[in-house]
Amino acid sequence: MQSTAPRPRHFSMVRGFHLADFFTLGNAACGVGAVMLAMLYMATQSRAHFFAAAALAPAAFVFDVLDGRIARARHQHSALGRELDSLSDVISFGVAPAALAFAAGMQGGWDAAALIYFVCCGVSRLARYNVTAEQLAEGGDKVKYFEGTPIPTSVVLTAILASAAWKGDIGTELWGGSFELGPWDLHPLVLLFVLSGSLMISKTLRIPKF
Repeated sequence: MQSTAPRPRHFSMVRGFHLADFFTLGNAACGVGAVMLAMLYMATQSRAHFFAAAALAPAAFVFDVLDGRIARARHQHSALGRELDSLSDVISFGVAPAALAFAAGMQGGWDAAALIYFVCCGVSRLARYNVTAEQLAEGGDKVKYFEGTPIPTSVVLTAILASAAWKGDIGTELWGGSFELGPWDLHPLVLLFVLSGSLMISKTLRIPKF
């Protein structure tokens, strides 16, 4: 006699995934791995862990590109896929670079505020894109441009940190040094994260969508 017991809900969710969604989860996995490796670097001071964390940024970028191409090739766009993509991008291109910067030595009070600002800008940028894309889809138009720089451009920041680590210029030797500004320390290099975040939320900067 066949069982009529309901299947666990998580199995139904997995069945609702498309192939592209698993590549999106690969993106998220890279981001989480990068955060863990950054923490491991702080515990061990082994630069191998730092480089491994940095290397996961381009790996996440590859997964991010592939999931979009696969979804377009298979005509499998969905609201679930869009949300998965945004959440994964926040981890891999927002939280992970900020964690790596903190591990690299940007640990002053102003540094922390700047890195939090950077992540919040990334979250805001992705939320705005999702709302805009949904509105345009209801109007029957295609998105022709992005407002602000896409969050995956933060791989450039990760590359800069990896380059500094390669030359041994992290920690107390971080490029630009540090200075006291009021009650907290500031590493000038963290201003690159402020710039990146500000460009992401810009409404005047338009990036064509190819």
